Amino acid sequence: MTEQHLSAHARLRPARSSLGVAHVDESHDQEFTVVGNHLAQHAELSLTAIGLAVHIQSLPTGSLVGIKALAAKFPEGETRVASALRELERHGYLSRTKERLPSGRIVTRTTSYNKPQARTTRATPAPRREPAPDLKEPEQPAPTAQAHIPSAPDLPAHRTARNVLVGLRVRDPRLHLAEHDVRRLAPAVATWLERGVAPDDVQRTLSAGLPREGVRHPARFLAHRLAALLPPPYEPAPGPEAARPDPLQNCDGCDRAFRSLQPGRCRDCRPAGVTAA
Repeated sequence: MTEQHLSAHARLRPARSSLGVAHVDESHDQEFTVVGNHLAQHAELSLTAIGLAVHIQSLPTGSLVGIKALAAKFPEGETRVASALRELERHGYLSRTKERLPSGRIVTRTTSYNKPQARTTRATPAPRREPAPDLKEPEQPAPTAQAHIPSAPDLPAHRTARNVLVGLRVRDPRLHLAEHDVRRLAPAVATWLERGVAPDDVQRTLSAGLPREGVRHPARFLAHRLAALLPPPYEPAPGPEAARPDPLQNCDGCDRAFRSLQPGRCRDCRPAGVTAA
């Protein structure tokens, strides 16, 4: 009777050229993930995105795959992880949607696809942080809703406002803005400055307490904060008026100038016991 072997021996895959890679293949019977060549050999994805997709596909359902959770595992950092996730969204290997819990908290639901999903089959395409010039983000407000937002004129206050917005990316790279978004939001920032808020304080307020899941649309996020957190006009309490000195008068006796409410004589020319009005 033929003896049955549950695991095959390692075998060398025949190579077409002695210069290329050689493969030593061993079968896996536990702890393995099947990955299609459409992902492993994808011509447009970066190596970071391919590796991240393989890692996510190998995780059990319910694992945390947010930007901060992934950056804590690998040395690439939040910026590269976020960029790789956007690549996977664009090519159909990942979808991320916002969902409001009964408690009111907003969370991100992530779905991983081991085969790329066509964009046309998804109900809501995953919005991109850096929109391509020929595409419009699906959640952009209607033109009539933005008609009241003028472009920032080239005034000192608006130049300062633009510098405040551009400098936000130094405080947090997730708040990087395109030039047209800077010009659109500058008038709102100028209003803050006109109400007595210092530029550093504006930046500190706009960049504080960012969502843990990241900021997918920085311009919309900042527009909301600029409107929702707008401080009231600053009106300092009027202080007591400084006592104004009496006007100068010319003395009728010596023609010397002295201060008094009424014309007359100075102290030296005034008779004893008589005071000026």
